[in-house]
Amino acid sequence: MYWDAMIVKPLARYRIYVEIQDGRKGVFDMKPYLDHGVFRELKELHYFNQVGIVLGAVTWPNEQDIAPETLLAEMQPLASTSSPGEALDRESPPESRP
Repeated sequence: MYWDAMIVKPLARYRIYVEIQDGRKGVFDMKPYLDHGVFRELKELHYFNQVGIVLGAVTWPNEQDIAPETLLAEMQPLASTSSPGEALDRESPPESRP
């Protein structure tokens, strides 16, 4: 469907970069969810970084997922020319940039 995630990459500070099938790109902040239910497991950074896509949905190995409507409503859009590296660069403090 038009809201299927095509690319997802973990970013610093519990954020993920997402590209949607219809061409939208953005960054979704998972921090507000980390103290709730099944999402608590995502606090472990190694596990958080295992984010992937199953049937167009952003998921983790133990079946945590983000509802597509939540993803689209809350992700911060990026310009169509932006890349995951640019999103990460914008979110990093200046002293950590190369």
